[in-house]
Amino acid sequence: MEKHVTILGVCYIALGCLGILAALVVFAAVTGGGFLSGDSTTIWITSSVGTVISAFILLLSLPGVIGGIALLRHASWARIFVLVLGALNLVNIPFGTVLGIYTLWALTRPEIEQIFLKRTLVTSS
Repeated sequence: MEKHVTILGVCYIALGCLGILAALVVFAAVTGGGFLSGDSTTIWITSSVGTVISAFILLLSLPGVIGGIALLRHASWARIFVLVLGALNLVNIPFGTVLGIYTLWALTRPEIEQIFLKRTLVTSS
């Protein structure tokens, strides 16, 4: 069952990195479009819009990367954190839904719970 934790960690890191890449592409495309126009008002507007949209996408992507890394390290808080992310991912059709279902199935198994409980007991001793 520990392989499911590894698979989930890698999936969350990969999906989060894709989101970060998307934020960079949106930022470059939107702000770059403004710079191509040469108009100072357009540059200001597209730079503002590109920054806000990119920051929002980045804000949504970073928890997945953090949760994935924590799962790979078997951090005591990672299981609950990624369960919440998995529940939120259910509305992100199609890939988020599949990842959310897999997350809820894998991380609610008693064997997985014991892995994280064991890790908590070792670190607190």
